[in-house]
Amino acid sequence: MPSLPAPTASTSLAQDVLQLHGHQNFRHRLVLSLLSQRAIRIENIRSDASYDEPGLRDYEVSFLRLIERISNGTRVEISYTGTAVSMRPGSLQGGQINHTCPLSRSIGWFLEPLIVLGPFCKEPLNLHMHGMTTDGRDSSVDVLRVSTLPHLSMFLESADGLEVRIIKRGHPPKGGGEIQFRCPIVRKLKPGFNFVDPGRISKIRGIAHSVRVSPQFSNRLVSAARGVLNSYIPDIYIYTDVYRGAESGKSPGYALTLLATSTTAALFSAEATSCTISKTQASPGAILSASRQTNLSSLPTGTSDEKQGDEDELRRSQVTPEDIGQRAAHALLDEISRQGCIDRGHEWLVCLLMSLSGEDVSRVKIAGPMDPLLVQFLRDLRDFFGVTFKIRSVDAMSQSDDPVHPAEELYLSCVGIGYTNVAKKAG
Repeated sequence: MPSLPAPTASTSLAQDVLQLHGHQNFRHRLVLSLLSQRAIRIENIRSDASYDEPGLRDYEVSFLRLIERISNGTRVEISYTGTAVSMRPGSLQGGQINHTCPLSRSIGWFLEPLIVLGPFCKEPLNLHMHGMTTDGRDSSVDVLRVSTLPHLSMFLESADGLEVRIIKRGHPPKGGGEIQFRCPIVRKLKPGFNFVDPGRISKIRGIAHSVRVSPQFSNRLVSAARGVLNSYIPDIYIYTDVYRGAESGKSPGYALTLLATSTTAALFSAEATSCTISKTQASPGAILSASRQTNLSSLPTGTSDEKQGDEDELRRSQVTPEDIGQRAAHALLDEISRQGCIDRGHEWLVCLLMSLSGEDVSRVKIAGPMDPLLVQFLRDLRDFFGVTFKIRSVDAMSQSDDPVHPAEELYLSCVGIGYTNVAKKAG
């Protein structure tokens, strides 16, 4: 059974402020602070000599401003050097909010942690966001729509009104995308979450989209992915989503998002895009980006008369739609082969919702080994809410169909705290 490393957080009894260090899990710690109403101070943010530019990045400052707008009474203080942040959380307000994200990160980076805050606001959240919808670095809005929201809805009594709507798509470097996120409010989450049987894959769905390039690019993505997946399962349907005009954003690109659903409603997602980013910059939460380094920032983003030039640049980049389609299909098969009930990128979300659910035992089976950021997140849950998880290994040799390369599987269980949204009116 994996053991949790020694905690890095300490509590200041004098001011009841949780002292944290480093920029890892930055967004998640702000979310936990708002939910627990616990003041925090994060120090040593990129303060060592290995960083050319110490302190907060522009997208992290933008996220702090978004947190202030979604809540009422939240106070944020940033040190002069930007290497320390203090936050005293207010109450979650919700309502109508518009936010423009910097082009250094995609909309998904901002929206992913906010999805868990939406149900606990005072008013239903109606959030419009502008920026890049897909960047190959973070989870795209497609993944959030087809995978993240269903994971959240597992804990809600009713998911009516929960949606992510893509109004405009935006690829790097100039973005131009727009989405709308709507979320209802709840008083409590369902208790006793129990998800330990991944089942067998029953269907695969997908979305192939292209912007400012020929519509044939989407068809080529579909053909390449089906060439890999058709030998595994017959129930496959991949939609093509072609955007034109103002809805296509300001830069060319294309991507394929795949979602596999099992007989027990387990979800596995994977994605590949024409957007590339260096491995040193890629975030651990990113699902997949094209491995060949393509500098899309050099592509023209002119009018529709220049579309042919956009396509010629993409062809010269050597990242073809066939490459993207095959990578997405292989990434999906790799995710399925891990044999967990929750795919990578959503384990933190399920663990948080288990902690906030009713005062009953919740269990889930995930695939190992545990990511270091997930381990850190479990430590943060203990520090903010006092919730500890019991982690038990599954005998992989008796569960795996491949005795030569068995999959590591872990049972995670905890007792929920019965978190209540006191801002929501009863009835």
